[in-house]
Amino acid sequence: MTLERGPRLAIDVGTVRVGLAASDPDGLVATPVETLRRDAGGASDVRRIVDEVVERGARVVYVGLPRHLSGAEGASAQAARAYAGTVARAIDPVPVHLVDERMSSVSAHRSMQEAGRPGRKQRSVVDQVAAVIILQTALDAERRAGERAGELVTA
Repeated sequence: MTLERGPRLAIDVGTVRVGLAASDPDGLVATPVETLRRDAGGASDVRRIVDEVVERGARVVYVGLPRHLSGAEGASAQAARAYAGTVARAIDPVPVHLVDERMSSVSAHRSMQEAGRPGRKQRSVVDQVAAVIILQTALDAERRAGERAGELVTA
């Protein structure tokens, strides 16, 4: 199967912030886009995601699903599923897929520390770095399998 060419987006969902990353049209490299502040109703951050999908012509959006190391899902995973559903309804017919992101935030923090970025300054970009890790993992899985990664979210 040949995947439709076009940019992909990834979202790292947090309780306070949402990190965004995007790929090139060939789906080779993930790069950071921005960190959005979550608002209580979810309207402004989701609206900004819709704008990114439209502006970039995204073919798919990947949302990180934070499972426990055991693979079980807790409150954070349920919150990510709910957010993914909201995004899926807002960008329909562009598909949204949930992808395992068990270690993305840990990896993001580690890479920021290795780059010499102090803890306080990390917060502004760690969500973007986590989104990049989520997206790069999904892009690599696409190349291996020849199909979109993760679990399709129904709108």
